[in-house]
Amino acid sequence: MNKLSSIVRNFAPSWFATVMGTGILAITSFYYAGRWAWLTDLSTLLLFFNILLFGVLVVPWALRFVLYRKESLKDLRDPVIGQFYATMPIACLVLAADLLIIGNRHLDNGLSVVLAKGFWVSGVFISLFLAIAIPLLNFNNREVRIEQVHPAWFMPPVSLIVIPVPGAKLISYWPDGWQQAILVFNYVSWSSGFFLFLFLEAIVLYRLICRPPLPGTLIPTVWINLGPIGVGAIALFSLSAAGTPFLGLQVESVFYLLALSLWGFGFWWFISALSLTIYSIWRNSLPFSLAWWAFTFPLGAYTGATYLIGSLLNSPAINLYGFICYLLLLTIWLVVMVRTVVGLFKMEFFIKPGTGNTSHPA
Repeated sequence: MNKLSSIVRNFAPSWFATVMGTGILAITSFYYAGRWAWLTDLSTLLLFFNILLFGVLVVPWALRFVLYRKESLKDLRDPVIGQFYATMPIACLVLAADLLIIGNRHLDNGLSVVLAKGFWVSGVFISLFLAIAIPLLNFNNREVRIEQVHPAWFMPPVSLIVIPVPGAKLISYWPDGWQQAILVFNYVSWSSGFFLFLFLEAIVLYRLICRPPLPGTLIPTVWINLGPIGVGAIALFSLSAAGTPFLGLQVESVFYLLALSLWGFGFWWFISALSLTIYSIWRNSLPFSLAWWAFTFPLGAYTGATYLIGSLLNSPAINLYGFICYLLLLTIWLVVMVRTVVGLFKMEFFIKPGTGNTSHPA
């Protein structure tokens, strides 16, 4: 009983990054199954594993709000840890995308859509709440220092950008009278998250340039920059397809150009994040924590965007580059998953904060 109590009390909000990383690996595995046929089976396995993983994680996450509300609210107000609460609604949205892209090939289509709608609606409500609440809490927190600002601050805005990825695909499954309003909502969600990301990007770059380097535990968060870039491009592909019946064919060319520009910016961040990570490994300053899951979803989003761009342009070079990114993603996911399982057996993620806890990256 004491062990279970410790798990619930010290359950980090960043745990849902495991669902995010696993979900995007499932989607990119499905995308690149044309190169290796067995990746289709892997994507299916990852989908069902991810649903189970979410079900396991949501229990202590919910219990912590009920049994340890004071600690939960304290973490929510924290300028570092609070950002990671957004991983939960993003996990819901990623699962909705998994079900729409992969699940409908193995489950009854009606069941896949119903489950996807449930995850999407849940993700939307929680994302909207956190995307408003977390910045407002930081606005009123006069003790926030620039050193506490890092790329994890992108996660609440990222949750808004992820909404249209499954949301646009679901539009045709809603009643006719709702579809235009839901389309507009998806556009509003994308634009709100994207412009918040741009404003925060300027602050984060200032922090990286003008303040001491990030501590080793936060180095993986530099990869989070790829999240809004990659998923933003993927969302534009979804929005262009959904918007054409309402806005005309010209939407596609405009959105494809914008997606291509976003993806190009991602190349710079990919090289920068990779260089900073290699440098940290060389200096032996990259201790393991749950923050390592920040390597997976952003890289996966960028990999997925690369696949879509390569398919749009019918470019063998971009397709090969995307597949190399996928192999890197698969390797990192395997390493982080194995290390996480080892840490679970050692109970190293559920130590009280301040005594060597590796649950939080801070």
